[in-house]
Parts: sequence; structure tokens; C-alpha cells
Amino acid sequence: MVVITEEIIKQFETLTEKFDEPLKKTFQNLHNGYQREALMRFLNGRDGNVDNAHKMLVDCLNWRVQNEIDNILAKPINPSELYRAIRDSQLSGLCGYTKEGLPVIAVGVGRSTYDKASMHYYIQSHIQMNEYRDRVILPSATEKFGRYIGTCIKVLDMTGLKISALNQLKLLSAISTIDDLNYPEKTDTYYIVNAPYIFSACWKVVRPLLQERTRKKVQVLSGSGREELLNIMDYESLPHFCRREGSGSSRHSRVETVGDCFSFDHPFHQQLYNYVKEQAARAGRVPPIRHGSFHVEFPEPDSTDVKIAQTIESEFQRLGNKNRVPHSLSELKINGD
Repeated sequence: MVVITEEIIKQFETLTEKFDEPLKKTFQNLHNGYQREALMRFLNGRDGNVDNAHKMLVDCLNWRVQNEIDNILAKPINPSELYRAIRDSQLSGLCGYTKEGLPVIAVGVGRSTYDKASMHYYIQSHIQMNEYRDRVILPSATEKFGRYIGTCIKVLDMTGLKISALNQLKLLSAISTIDDLNYPEKTDTYYIVNAPYIFSACWKVVRPLLQERTRKKVQVLSGSGREELLNIMDYESLPHFCRREGSGSSRHSRVETVGDCFSFDHPFHQQLYNYVKEQAARAGRVPPIRHGSFHVEFPEPDSTDVKIAQTIESEFQRLGNKNRVPHSLSELKINGD
């Protein structure tokens, strides 16, 4: 385990003082008043190496400036029917908080289809959720619980995971790379629930490729993980797919819509959607009835991420061939604008 000393932090702080104005401005939006904690995240993301952490941070800030990330929460996805369709096919949402105050983000990995909009809309939506988490949710949690809260936990529901998930590999790799390089160390723990055989087979070959720091963050729970999760959160904060065995993240379950944090009608998504509209109004932007998606440049994944993606593809293809379901990544396409 890397120990980040006070000297290492001061060295990093000295380097940030040399940023030009555009980088300084977006850095302020990134750390949101908690500069030291932000530097710690980038240092941890690069195993305490100041030079590597500095390069990572500079690359991140340049990415933010070049892609106008500071303004992304003032760029609504219109019309609302399109946003609803994205929410129905990119299953993710805030369902509550742990007993220690960390936001609980639920993700329906297995049943997210990503087939209702272009790749760029899904990436825009994902980044907006990241920025809303960092600028609104985490500061609110910090104030409510009376201590700094800068990370969340994620509960990943694998219900419905199929070999056809290869169709989304390019999109998911892009989202993962954006998170790894620009939002490092924002997730405290990943809890995997409702894992089918196909996940277990892939996890077996992917796990050794992960850094030890990442491996320690991942916990594969039995079944819906309800009992284990109740040790760290109250029942009201449990994702809807963990509230009863075998419930899964189905969009067609009998769980009340208001309790389904994936739904556009859930309070979290209503608040996020209205917040973006309000920010657009304050910026003097009159949103058109429908406009093109907010295109963001995808950072190049590092060699480890590339290897992991190739390993997942290979394992899925092996399982597909075993079940006589041929797949070739070269034949897979993701719709663009």
C-alpha cells in the first residue's frame, strides 16, 4: 500500500501553482474547495508518483477545457422523451446513502441496452451524472453528515447479463476510460450482485489483470447481496433490485416506479434533469426542441484497460462458441449521430 506523505502532497501542490488560467479555473471546479483531497485522489491513482499524478491531472484538466466539461450541466438532453429513453436503457441512479454518508449509486449492468440513442448521448448523460455527483450530491452529503465525503459506493446488478453485451463493449470501454482518467478514486467500493455464470467466468480471467488497489474495491456478493448491504446501509437505501431475492433490475418488475432509481420519474433523476434545465436558463441558453448530442473526445485507454477489454471479448466469444452463439467484435457497430 502506497503511503502519501506530507512532502509528496506539497510537491504536487507546488506544481499546480504553475497552471495557466484556464487550467486553474477548471481545477477549481474539479476540487470544489477540497484541493488537497483532489490531489490525494490523483496521487493514489498513480501510486504516489508525483510526476505521473501531475501528468494525469494536467491531461484531465486539458480534457475538461477542450470539451467544456465545466458547462456540461447547462446542456440539457432534449426533448424529455429522449432523456426518458436514455434512462430506460442506461440504468443508473442514486438510491440513498450508507450509514457513513456515502452516496449509493445503483447500476443495472445486465439490463442496460444502450439502444435508444447515439453513443454520444450516453456519454453526455454519464458525465452529467458524474459532475452532478461531484458538484451537488457530495457537497450536500458533506454538509449533512458534518465531515468531508468525496466518494460513493456502487452496487452493480448483473441480472440479465448476456453474451450480446459485446455490442456495448466500445461504449462501456469509453465510459470506463473517461472515469479512470478524469474521475479517479471516486468510488470507494463496487458491490456485484445477482451475478450469473457468464459474469463469474469473465471475472475469473479479468481479476488477475486488475491492480491490487482495484481488486480490493470489488466485492462479489451472494445473490442480491441484501444481508451484506444492510450492514452498511438502511433498508430505505437498498437498491430496488436488492430488496427481495431474485428481483433483479428489470424495468418490468412490480416494484413501484418511484422506488426504482433508474426511472426518469425517480426523485434523483427529476432533480438532476431540472437542475440542468435551471443551469441552462441561468446561462441564457434557450434549449431547442431537439439538438445534437454533446460530443466529448474519448481519452486513449492505457495498455492495461486495452488488455482487460480484449480479455472480456475473448471470454465472451469462448462462452458464445461453447453455446453456439458466434460473435465477432469486428461485426459489432454502435450507432453514431
